[in-house]
Amino acid sequence: MTSVRNHRLLLSGNKWFIFVIALVAGACSPKMRTVPKPPVKTTTEKPAVKVEKDKPVVKPAEAKTSVISLILPLGLDHLIPGVRYKAADLKKANMSVEYYQGFKLALDSLTHTGANYKLQVFDSKDDAAQAHSLAYNPQIRDGELIVGPVFPEDVKAFTAVLTGARKPIVSPLSPAAPATSKNQNLVTMTPPREYHAQGAATYIAQRIKPKKVYILTSGFSAEKLYASPFKRTIDSLSKRRIPVITVTVVRGDLKPLLPQLSPYEDNIFLVPSTKQAFLMVTLRSLDTLSRKYPVVVFGHPSWEKYAFLKAALLQRLKTHITSADNVNYKAAQTNLFLRSYRRAYHAEPTEYAIKGFDQGLYFGEMLARGDDSFRKPEQNDYAGIHNNFHFVKKPGLGWINTHVDILKYDNFDLKKVE
Repeated sequence: MTSVRNHRLLLSGNKWFIFVIALVAGACSPKMRTVPKPPVKTTTEKPAVKVEKDKPVVKPAEAKTSVISLILPLGLDHLIPGVRYKAADLKKANMSVEYYQGFKLALDSLTHTGANYKLQVFDSKDDAAQAHSLAYNPQIRDGELIVGPVFPEDVKAFTAVLTGARKPIVSPLSPAAPATSKNQNLVTMTPPREYHAQGAATYIAQRIKPKKVYILTSGFSAEKLYASPFKRTIDSLSKRRIPVITVTVVRGDLKPLLPQLSPYEDNIFLVPSTKQAFLMVTLRSLDTLSRKYPVVVFGHPSWEKYAFLKAALLQRLKTHITSADNVNYKAAQTNLFLRSYRRAYHAEPTEYAIKGFDQGLYFGEMLARGDDSFRKPEQNDYAGIHNNFHFVKKPGLGWINTHVDILKYDNFDLKKVE
């Protein structure tokens, strides 16, 4: 468990004050129970005919304490006098604090059901060497669950030490493909890009069932990381009955496609690019095309964060994207979490706090069962606030969450369609 010097912290707001207090005083969250006292005799009571020796008070059995280790890039060495956080390091530290707060809130809520946890927090410093060193720490190795490190290189360095079959090691935030680590114990919580492509392809093949699908690329090889698994999934599900036509688009010129398009049925276009210049030109060309031909666009999951893509344009193109971070703020479950988080931390939860809460609740509930459920994520689905968890187990790669939502622009906003 990390220890922190008691001096003024440099981060903005009250997050670090809350974090240090929680870390020092509340990182271990056992459920406290009172022991019932024997009744006190009064003077009006009649003496018993038979005097027996007082029986010893039997304390109620305590639930097993599950030890969980969080390994986060806090960068606590920046708190040394004379050292300041750089902007990038400060962002990582805030992310760590927010995730920790969400995770701990989940465990705290579970202690009311009788569960016990000891939550240990370690600083990876976003340094591969430090992450590698932490993998030898007996406090971490001997616990039930390890959550972290966060970044791909740190995960790779950490898991390189713990290669034998053991308890799960959770990669909490990174969407990096588990093949980069190749560890049988790894639990990848954020669906990698290929599962977004598979999700879009499955929706198209099973729900829309088009006669053709067009992939519009800019020619950059990085787009194949999305386009290739998309095509493989379409081919597999349709048994190659749905042709997938890949076209390299230059300066938005879509005229070569006109003879193949249907004027009556939806023409499905996948655009896997994330390049602003290419997207601006190509989507405008598709917008022009949509005046004569029905157009439905499937875009990269990153599009949701691009301010240069206007909702009005995307709505005209009937744009769909996949998402693993879709929060329904009208849901009762979400509002209950928001109230609890605000009451506990006097702040608004970020996406990292929400992910920390979902993951803390998911693993905390399984650990509380007292069996080996937490070792079998593939048998335990979960509907969270930001995403659902549906794991598949891959030999040598561990468990991968494959669930993504399909969102569509409707009324100038993204709404879930599946």
